[in-house]
Amino acid sequence: MLESVIAYLQTADPLTVYLFLFCISFLENVIPPVPGDVPVAFIGYMIAYTEISFAWSVAVASLGSALGFMTMFLLSRSVGLRIYSRGDTPVRHRLVRLIHRFFPPDEMEQARLRFSTHGYLAVLVNRFLFGSRAVISIMAGFMHLKVAGVFFAALASSVVWYVLLLYGGYLLGNNWAQIGTYMAAYTIPVTLIIAGVAIYAVFRYAKSRRHKQEV
Repeated sequence: MLESVIAYLQTADPLTVYLFLFCISFLENVIPPVPGDVPVAFIGYMIAYTEISFAWSVAVASLGSALGFMTMFLLSRSVGLRIYSRGDTPVRHRLVRLIHRFFPPDEMEQARLRFSTHGYLAVLVNRFLFGSRAVISIMAGFMHLKVAGVFFAALASSVVWYVLLLYGGYLLGNNWAQIGTYMAAYTIPVTLIIAGVAIYAVFRYAKSRRHKQEV
């Protein structure tokens, strides 16, 4: 299928290419298995010999990615607000009570406050996290961070990512398909660092909760 997409892009006009960039960048955040990086790198390669604009490509792809991220963020935020809203709520069924049992509202409020301190940073680097972008958007929404802050952080992350991806495809030329190897040099170390910090945070949270129960 990827070969068919590449063949189609070679004959497409610039407007169609921009539309494709927007859609693939949007869907990559909503449906994580969608392979967006390789076609984008190919478009970077096409910039060298077509009328496709580098600036427009970055702008369109970044906007699509940010809006896709915000779609998942807002859906998660809506669910999180309903589950942890004060007073009566229309979702007082067994599943919600089970969630409250393992994640009590008062403790989730404390976690939300802690996450809000570093949550925007997580959104800012989300494009560089290997296989974790969907998790970041859902967690940011569940902790109901501010919409404007999340949008601008997601947009900034996307701009940097697509500048690197498109320019990488441009520089690699006929070797554009190798972009995944080069981008892994950025994404895997960042992912390992963030995962280490997350594991440490969960360990501290579990330890403090166990201490409270003992007291």
